[in-house]
Amino acid sequence: MLGINFNTVDLMSKALDASELRNEVISNNIANVDTPGFKRSDVNFESILNDAINSNKLAGFVTDKNHIPINSTSIDNIEPQIVQDNSTSMRLDGNNVDIDVEMSNLAKNQLYYSALAQRVSGELNSILTAIKDGGN
Repeated sequence: MLGINFNTVDLMSKALDASELRNEVISNNIANVDTPGFKRSDVNFESILNDAINSNKLAGFVTDKNHIPINSTSIDNIEPQIVQDNSTSMRLDGNNVDIDVEMSNLAKNQLYYSALAQRVSGELNSILTAIKDGGN
């Protein structure tokens, strides 16, 4: 049997979803840069994932029905969360959006998404190669 771990692809897929959501949130922040009283939002995913990893909450990978399952939380239970920043105010009208910070965050997120997409593609190509070579 192939030792392919689809959890890696699933986890990267979750990270792609979180990055896509972050892109929407940052775009909303930028669109509301001049809206009085608007408070910027961000997406919390990486710290949720780190907490799950560090507290050993992620389920172990079982390759045989006779293996003992490790932990109980699956990747499916890890979801990005939108959080609003109510602690700061950039202007007198209560808006806390800094356009330079948001544009920088958008560029950073786009690079992150691109790197993740390339990595997922590489993983899937590896799986495809293993399948093709398995017949030889």
